[in-house]
Amino acid sequence: MGRWEPNARGRLAEAALELYSERGYEQTTVAEIAKRAGLTERTFFRHYADKREVLFDGANALQELFVNAVAEAQESAAPIDATAAGLQAVTDLFVGRREYSRRRQAVIQANAELRERELIKLASMSTALAGALRGRGVAEPVASLTAEAGIAVFKVGFELWIAPAEERELSQVMRESLDALKSATAGG
Repeated sequence: MGRWEPNARGRLAEAALELYSERGYEQTTVAEIAKRAGLTERTFFRHYADKREVLFDGANALQELFVNAVAEAQESAAPIDATAAGLQAVTDLFVGRREYSRRRQAVIQANAELRERELIKLASMSTALAGALRGRGVAEPVASLTAEAGIAVFKVGFELWIAPAEERELSQVMRESLDALKSATAGG
């Protein structure tokens, strides 16, 4: 591929994921990623701060979508139902991306530094969700507890969705995971 071809960012991301899968994250250099994508290291650094960020590029968009959906949920919605609206909204980002998500998650799981970065991303989302819930008038500790529960549902639902034999859509898995949480906390 020539340097003039479009979608440099996407080509870099795909090249990085291929190399991380083949060789491992730590054994892959930015130079190798750029070369595989048919680009220069300089171009890589115009798009990404470092080789780790290739895997976390969509984190801000994911968080923004989640938070906005919670903030914009029906005014009468209970905190957990506003969070459910957020969970539903983020599933759209993953349509048609199950195989990519499986490959990405395998790379992350194989590296402690990347697992730590993933946990930081989830903690940041929880903080932002709690803020959105507080913005809806939800008091503490309910706002923080609901945000943490929403992130737990997202994390567990996502892990179920990328499981090798899984065929259900992410939106269905998220709904079922949230229902399971509601059932677990309902007592009885």
